[in-house]
Amino acid sequence: MTILITGVTGFLGSYLLHMFKEQGHTVIGIKRTTSNTYRIDDIVNNCILYDGDVTALEDIYKEHIFDIVINTVTAYGRKDNSIATIIETNLLFGLKLLELSVKHNINAFINTDTLLDRNINTYALSKAQLVDWMKYFSQISTTKIINIKIEHMYGLLDDENKFIYWLINQLKQNVKEIDLTSGIQKRDFIYISDIVKAYENIVENINVFNTYEEFELGTGKSIEVKKFIELITRKLNKEHTVNTQLNFGAIKYREGENMNMCADITNLEKLGWKPVIGFEEGIKKIIDGERKDD
Repeated sequence: MTILITGVTGFLGSYLLHMFKEQGHTVIGIKRTTSNTYRIDDIVNNCILYDGDVTALEDIYKEHIFDIVINTVTAYGRKDNSIATIIETNLLFGLKLLELSVKHNINAFINTDTLLDRNINTYALSKAQLVDWMKYFSQISTTKIINIKIEHMYGLLDDENKFIYWLINQLKQNVKEIDLTSGIQKRDFIYISDIVKAYENIVENINVFNTYEEFELGTGKSIEVKKFIELITRKLNKEHTVNTQLNFGAIKYREGENMNMCADITNLEKLGWKPVIGFEEGIKKIIDGERKDD
């Protein structure tokens, strides 16, 4: 198959690129000219990559015949992203990609979404607005449109400003104290290799799907954030003493905070997929810097 992946230098996109290349598929990637390619430096010279801020999407679709398009591009609203930037990245870019996929009769369009409620922040709202359009296009086209709602993914080579990586680095540096919420909210933390396997299963079963399908992607089990943080601390303490004071309850929850997020993985289990990396093993992989088997 020929697969187009957007956000190919990002956390999820880079793992998908490695997997599909190893399986022998032709993979075309879209990145920005300013993208850091460190996650794919080992294979970058064997890839067909386009700078999306230089080459028009229309031209990329004219130069290649794609079987599947996978959209992983995301602006989380960090780094002082404006609302306009978030909408441009999460909604307008994805919508243009979707429209071109339908126009060129691509077999399947796979989108990366979030389990967050659409009204919790601008990131979630922009993601939900794209899904609204995906459902519309599924009614007027033959392209199979797949939406994957991921819970809290983590793993080696994640962005260092993401919570788990940031926390581990802070604890390793033994910063004096860290202000946190009470931590009683529950989250479904899923390791990156399990996520990639789920995408693989979905692609392998693409021809049996209806014109619109949606999957929730997590472990199907949630854990209190406080317990997850304490687990990280215990793992780090085996290497060196952590003296950082964790101030649980110092930060208020954001308005509308979901206190128990857990993916319903029933539909993925029907495809033969199940998560295999537990919380403790996933944390150990990050702390030890393991990439094998990812």
